[in-house]
Amino acid sequence: GILFSGFVNARLEEEKPIFNKQRIDFSPPEKINHFAVCNNQLCMSLGKDTLLRIDLGKPDQPNQIELGRKDDAKVHKLFLDPTGSHLLISLNTNECLYLNRNTQKVRSLSRWKGHLIESIGWNKLLGTETNTWPILVGTSQGQIYEAEISTSEGSLFNTNPDQYFRLVYTLDEDGRSAPVCCLEIERGIESKFFIIATTRKRLFQFIGKVPEGTEQQGFSSIFSQNADHFPSFQEFPANLGFSEIAFYTPKLRTSPRSFAWMMGNGVLYGTLDYTRPDSLLSDVQVWDYPPDIDFNFNKPISIVLTQFHFLLLLPDRVKAVCILNGQVVYEDVFPDKFGSLKKMTKDSAGGLVWIYTEKAVFRYHIQREARDVWQMYMSMSKFDLAREYCKDRPECLDIVLAKEAEHCFQNKKYLESAKCYALTQNYFEEIALKFIEAKQEDALKEFLMKKLNNLKPSEKTQITLLVTWLTELCLNRLGTLEGDESKRSLFLESREEFRKFLSSSKIKECLYNNRTTIYDLLASHGNVEDMVFFSVIMQDYERVISHYCQHDDYEAALEVLSKHRDEKLFYKFSPVLMQHIPRKVVDAWIQMGKKLDSKNLIPALVNYSQIGSTEQINETVRYMEFCVYELAVTEEAIHNYLLSLYAKYKPESLLLYLEQTVTHSSDIHYDLKYALRLCAEHGHHKACVHVYKIMELYEEAVDLALQVDVDLAKSCADLPEDDEELRKKLWLKIARHVVQEEKDVKKAMNCLSSCNLLKIEDILPFFPDFVTIDHFKEAICNSLEEYNKHIEELKQEMEEATESAKRIREDIQEMRNKYGVVESQEKCAACDFPLLNRPFYLFLCSHMFHSDCLHQEVSPHLSAYKQTKLEELQKKLLTTSQPTKSRHRPKEEDMASLGKGQLSRQQIKSDIDDIIAAECVYCGELMIKSIDKPFIDPQKYENEKSSWL
Repeated sequence: GILFSGFVNARLEEEKPIFNKQRIDFSPPEKINHFAVCNNQLCMSLGKDTLLRIDLGKPDQPNQIELGRKDDAKVHKLFLDPTGSHLLISLNTNECLYLNRNTQKVRSLSRWKGHLIESIGWNKLLGTETNTWPILVGTSQGQIYEAEISTSEGSLFNTNPDQYFRLVYTLDEDGRSAPVCCLEIERGIESKFFIIATTRKRLFQFIGKVPEGTEQQGFSSIFSQNADHFPSFQEFPANLGFSEIAFYTPKLRTSPRSFAWMMGNGVLYGTLDYTRPDSLLSDVQVWDYPPDIDFNFNKPISIVLTQFHFLLLLPDRVKAVCILNGQVVYEDVFPDKFGSLKKMTKDSAGGLVWIYTEKAVFRYHIQREARDVWQMYMSMSKFDLAREYCKDRPECLDIVLAKEAEHCFQNKKYLESAKCYALTQNYFEEIALKFIEAKQEDALKEFLMKKLNNLKPSEKTQITLLVTWLTELCLNRLGTLEGDESKRSLFLESREEFRKFLSSSKIKECLYNNRTTIYDLLASHGNVEDMVFFSVIMQDYERVISHYCQHDDYEAALEVLSKHRDEKLFYKFSPVLMQHIPRKVVDAWIQMGKKLDSKNLIPALVNYSQIGSTEQINETVRYMEFCVYELAVTEEAIHNYLLSLYAKYKPESLLLYLEQTVTHSSDIHYDLKYALRLCAEHGHHKACVHVYKIMELYEEAVDLALQVDVDLAKSCADLPEDDEELRKKLWLKIARHVVQEEKDVKKAMNCLSSCNLLKIEDILPFFPDFVTIDHFKEAICNSLEEYNKHIEELKQEMEEATESAKRIREDIQEMRNKYGVVESQEKCAACDFPLLNRPFYLFLCSHMFHSDCLHQEVSPHLSAYKQTKLEELQKKLLTTSQPTKSRHRPKEEDMASLGKGQLSRQQIKSDIDDIIAAECVYCGELMIKSIDKPFIDPQKYENEKSSWL
């Protein structure tokens, strides 16, 4: 078998033994007679009359108490309760003393007098530091008493600590009384209590229920429940003259899990099952004493139970026996100088084992007791337990797994063997060859699968190897099963397993990187279905769709396309699919919506709309309409193509489409010239008229409309609303057509009523020379009446204009004569200096300004254009020549020149006045417009600010 572990076991230091003995640094002043320890409280009897108490938490503060006995009484046994508070001292004079941890006074238990106490069953459920509550007491005569001890203050007439002491049961052996060697009380489930009592060769069990809340009333009811029949017991023929029972409790204040009873025939070991109704003991077995024990010289004295061992105390040594196989795993011989060993006990609080002689005290530390248990379980083929006890030691776990794998292989449990081998560090090649030689392909596959699951993502090479190998194995199996109809269900199960393997997320990256190899393997086995499945996993949808198309399964190809919604694949395969299933393809396109660029689908549509069937053409139109009306596509190619389809196949929809579009050419999404050519080629004149209207070619529209319908031409003639001349021209065309072509005078008269721009005189030239006037006599009369009415309106307007001009001349004359009075003390509203010192302006609002002050006030508010114009006018004013002073009489030419210069100067001044004096700067619009302007120009703000600093 393959039992070599891949681990290197390198220990840096020597491992400590399980049982580590230590001698206590303590030299008793007198010999030690008896010894008890519990809850870190140690009590020992020294000499004849001395009691020594030591709190192991404070070992340097021992407490020594004298019993104060005057007679020859000796200590028979010491009993210490689980809390370490209550100490019972049994004397060989059939008396019993009591000492509490918190007192120094030893008190006598008067009710207990006359009985030699051999054992105590403590109440672990209710016991406290001040009260034991009901306990059981076993005597040397086989009697079991129930008692209670309390240190609380009693009544005036009862100051004894023992509250009561009553007989509840009597044990015997072969009809004779026998000492009660041990008593143990345990509580099970549902208020059930178990009481274990032992004599020299019998083990009794008392089982009964105590009602909830009545535990303080004692255990009498349990014994009374067993009074009708003899209690169950186990008996062994040999005896040591005494017996002792030990229990193993994994944690403090929990129930014991196992027991070991030391009696004459060996050690009875078993577990405690609190759920059993008839017995607490379970899985019992008897381990014989080691062969070197001679009952005449060195029979066992005491026993202690641990998780996996029980320790036997002999007069000169300690033996540790494994409870799994009964083998002695440890032996410690004590030197003679310490004297013979007296007693061994275990403190469940600290887990320490104590041993004493008359001269010394020893203790054992138990360290990592379960360290080698896995080997024993492994040798017993209990691999589950072996793994449990070495799960934190990988080197040991590897050995156990290898052993289990080999065990399963030898028993032909190949699948279980493969699972175990996959968890070991053994050589991969050897294990694989082992299964190959045994022709166990399923086990080999299981082994490879488990190995693959245990690999780390970084181990890419190993993953690739295992994935490829597993793929080949699965394909071989599928090939073997495929042709056998009797194994159809197995074939389907195997294929499902293979596909689950291919879908595994852990190997997805490996499969993608090596997909070519996997494709080759699938192709070599001719496994087309799984190749398609693998392509889907790899998202290689192009390969899948190509496969379906090659096998004429177009609906399956479209299903893959629709499911994965890859627009590039739609563009590639739509031409083929459109040829065979046009309706479903268009449905798929519509479901894709805006994700597809319809422009990229045009080549396929154009191809099959030219050579395809009516269904293909209808589906093409349906998709184009979806793009235009639902998706609001503005691509010119789409609209042009739809127009071509309408023009060729659906002329009834062509005009409707054109009329739904807007009337302005800038908002049209198709080529107007292309649309015009299409409509002309296919003889759709109404559509051509509509296109002409959109192109604003109204004359062409009317000309063509007259060939179709006069009413259509009329609707076209009214379109140029802003160009009355063109409208009139268009209506004249219609009138000429009606008169000359249709020769319908009545309809021509209707044209006059339809357009207010036409007069009767406009259409009269169109009539032939010899035509009766009766048809348009009324129209001529109406026209003349309108002319007369228009002449009267013009006369009235002329009279009103003459009257208005007369009033204006009067107002001007009045304004020329208007004046204002300026007092000599008046001041300029801007500079506050006397007004009459310089030229000034006077406004109707009574504001007065110097001309230069008004210029300064108005200039900042003028626009750039007016400021520039004002500067130019001022320059012209300066350059204008002034009249020269001369004593001679001026000539006529000079006078004429002077008159023209004076006139020009006055005009310039008038223009300047129009700019700066058009209105009062304080009362006019300039002030209103400047209300939101800052007082200081932002560009001059910094300079102004610095001037104030």
